[in-house]
Amino acid sequence: FFLEDLNIIVTNMLRFRNIALTGKRAVRRNNFPLLSSEVDCIRKLSSAAVGEANDDSIDPNFNADDELPDYLKPEILDESGEWRGCTKRFQAPIRVSSRGADILNNPLFNKGRAFKLGERDRLRFRGLLPPRRMNLAQQEKRFLNVFRAETSPIRKHIMIEDLHDRNETLYHRILIDHMEEMAPIVYTPTVGQACKEFAKQYRRPRGMYFCAEDRGHMAAMTYNWPNEDVHVIVVTDGSRILGLGDLGANGMGIPIGKLSLYCAAGGIAPHRVLPVVLDCGTDNEELLKDPNYIGMPVRRLHGWEYYQLVEEFMDAVRFRWPNVLVQFEDFSSDKAQILLNKYRDKVLTFNDDIQGTGATTLAGVLGALRAKGEDVTSLGKQRFLIAGAGSAGIGVAQVLMQAMIEQGCTEEESRETFFIVDHNGLLDAAKSSELSPEQAIFARNTDGGMSLIETMKKYKPTILLGLTAVGELFTKDLISEMALNCERPIIFPLSNPTHKAECTAEQAYEWTDGKCIFASGSPFDPVTLKDGRTFYPTQCNNMFVFPGLGLGVTLCGAQTVTDKMLYVAAEALANHVSDEELQSGKVFPNVGTIRDVSHKVACAVVREAARTGQASKLGAKELNDLETFVRSKMYDPVYVPLVEKRALNL
Repeated sequence: FFLEDLNIIVTNMLRFRNIALTGKRAVRRNNFPLLSSEVDCIRKLSSAAVGEANDDSIDPNFNADDELPDYLKPEILDESGEWRGCTKRFQAPIRVSSRGADILNNPLFNKGRAFKLGERDRLRFRGLLPPRRMNLAQQEKRFLNVFRAETSPIRKHIMIEDLHDRNETLYHRILIDHMEEMAPIVYTPTVGQACKEFAKQYRRPRGMYFCAEDRGHMAAMTYNWPNEDVHVIVVTDGSRILGLGDLGANGMGIPIGKLSLYCAAGGIAPHRVLPVVLDCGTDNEELLKDPNYIGMPVRRLHGWEYYQLVEEFMDAVRFRWPNVLVQFEDFSSDKAQILLNKYRDKVLTFNDDIQGTGATTLAGVLGALRAKGEDVTSLGKQRFLIAGAGSAGIGVAQVLMQAMIEQGCTEEESRETFFIVDHNGLLDAAKSSELSPEQAIFARNTDGGMSLIETMKKYKPTILLGLTAVGELFTKDLISEMALNCERPIIFPLSNPTHKAECTAEQAYEWTDGKCIFASGSPFDPVTLKDGRTFYPTQCNNMFVFPGLGLGVTLCGAQTVTDKMLYVAAEALANHVSDEELQSGKVFPNVGTIRDVSHKVACAVVREAARTGQASKLGAKELNDLETFVRSKMYDPVYVPLVEKRALNL
């Protein structure tokens, strides 16, 4: 916690009574009661620290060190030696069953050169590391110096993932402290290229793989995973990786990247996550011919065989980890909705491409309405033109429609606001036999097959969403036409990676003369128009929703992920955008605040679970002080002492 967070820290002091201030940071310490005078002192310090010292009740000459009792005064940290910059206050040790070189080879426990001398003796690997010690901050600085000297995004991805395989604490510390810089490397857009090169760059195992050869063994296989307490599984079959198509088992890069964000942004500890690939084969000819491809070089399973494999996998992981959240990721459109419909009301699961994208887009639309000065309850008065009728496009429409119903619209009124266009044109009710049940809901009785530009001209939408993975689909004619009929058009090209975006930020701002409200699936740099105006596009990325959603449902013990949970998650995200950010054209918060966003989303989800009787793990005590409880459960990557777990022989 830094100084700008001290208001939160003060609240936590009053509730947990276990935090002391140390210079510019807050340090956890033993429980002890705070006297009213101490509370008053800390409140003064908090107000002064965040620039509120203009309050007449605060003495501008106030000095916290003079006021605090000895046991609350800042700890004086060593300026040299192995304890340089490190607290010596109490930290509960972690008991580990390994010792010696085994610890150095375990990324969950390895600290590299940050192991203290006593720890090297205690864990029996003294002499196996260079003698000069470092601390976490020094390691972070050292890594960043090398990382920032590299210019290639894919080389940066390889560097950070190599660190992931060596030292998870340092890896997640760097992600948290530099999220804005690291998120595009560990996730979109760079993760797409990382998946394409996954077999080429493969170094060491991470996660689990299940294939047709494993039928009948999957329940037993789950016990090969060494960690007992798995909270979140992200699983893909690699059939539709971002906008890149079928990458088969090479799609493992997606679950790994997603779970990195679950840990860093959502605060779920890394030993509680599991990336999985269901290797159902591949129809990618290039991969089938590649001798270095890591998956099964066979054609994809379909029909009964496919769904039976998925069924056994779901039964197996739920048998070993009954309360685990299973997130489906990057499944092809023809299977994604079927799997979601099959499991969503039975087990704790959700599909991020359908529901996560929908909730994130809803939050962006609510923010855009605020930026236009319109009421956020005016969703039903908008007209949505959605390019793309796959699982993502239909999923977004479903979430938006549910939000309208929440706001008081009827289902029929909500449906009439959508115009969804695929490669065959506007969805046509006359061809409902060719559509999925979810697509048929949004099919039109008139103008079926109408092109994108014709639909734009006739129906004059106020919001344009792109979920096609077709780069530059939004032409100048299309965007200019929208700007003619809408004072402030909302334009969200949401496809990933960057070269698959339906238009760039520069194109959208230029073709609308800076009038549009813009957000995209991949990040874009600020845009300066010829007249000197500068615009700051924001990223409509699912990472604003799924980490907090996962944290919330796993903390409270929810049995399912409901539509209302997605709605309140979107609402929490939208409310986190400040008025100042909206005035600058941003409809999503800064990526650097994602831990706070995830915290707010998790709290909103838990409250909704409690309202519907799904918060089985929480009692009145936790719910009465929910924000503090959730924050206390968020993983904070710092080095803690390790001790060997030894059997006691009597």
